[in-house]
Amino acid sequence: MPTAAVIGCGDVATVHFEAIAAIDDIDLVAVCDTDPDVLAAAVEAYGVPGFADHRALLAEMRPDVVHVCTPHDQHVPVALDCLAAGVNVLTEKPLAHTLEDAERLVAAAEEGEARIGVCFQNRYNATSQAAREVLDSGELGKVVGATATVMWTRTPDYYRAKPWRGRWETAGGGLLINQAIHTLDLLQWLVGDVTGVAGHAATRVYGDVIEVEDSAEVVLSHADGARSVFFGTLGNVVNAPVTLDITAERGALSLRGDLTITYADGRVETVAERQAPSGGRSYWGVSHELLIRDFYARLGDAEPFWISPREAMKSLRILKDVYAQSFGPAAIG
Repeated sequence: MPTAAVIGCGDVATVHFEAIAAIDDIDLVAVCDTDPDVLAAAVEAYGVPGFADHRALLAEMRPDVVHVCTPHDQHVPVALDCLAAGVNVLTEKPLAHTLEDAERLVAAAEEGEARIGVCFQNRYNATSQAAREVLDSGELGKVVGATATVMWTRTPDYYRAKPWRGRWETAGGGLLINQAIHTLDLLQWLVGDVTGVAGHAATRVYGDVIEVEDSAEVVLSHADGARSVFFGTLGNVVNAPVTLDITAERGALSLRGDLTITYADGRVETVAERQAPSGGRSYWGVSHELLIRDFYARLGDAEPFWISPREAMKSLRILKDVYAQSFGPAAIG
């Protein structure tokens, strides 16, 4: 039975703990957090040893897999230490808060023997899988273009509760890297490799609280000639459903929670998204457990996990390109 540890026991760790508990053949053996109150709560909730230093956890517990759920700027330092210790890693998005750190992790992942995966769980959504299947079938013909939106809300208190979220040095950005990165990932995964990025990011609403962006508009050029348009903001008054529309030669896909597939001959199919209870936020979706199950099931594979650091670098490069255009090269890191 593989053993697991969770490093970083804040908000998103909730869905990792839920998944570990739901999968019969995973044994949680340790937790780690630098915040003593958060650590104490996790130790009490899960009944396992707690560590304030992840290196002490690695040395003493030697888990088979570490789940990295830390703030963005700690993803790479923790993951590198795990890989150096021969411990497999499943890290939350983004891959890193800077391109420089991301490139270091890509190199380490490809040089070492331990496996590493990145949590782009929305690829496991029933709607995403169905969209990929119908596009790969060729029935809709060539993709012409796509549009996507992330119209969510955040409050000043969201940033004040965890100030790292609103700082370049620790978060590496705002809306694009923290919230919309999943949608950018789906755009490039479903529509095709991105060859050109034109966009602008700005702080429209929370400039008195954060230094990173809360709104952005992006145009993506894809390798096969398709064009995608994205708009996102955290200044909306509610967390509206993420939208993603793909137009092809012989039909279209429309994602509004569920997926609607419209064919040129008039047929219409609907794929319902899975629903599941969770202590996590609803906009995280329901597919963390599926990704985590798949990662553990593939631990013995010779090939890298399919959502590898190199794969996760694609969406990071897109958003960092927007940051460079909007804030200058220093925003890339």
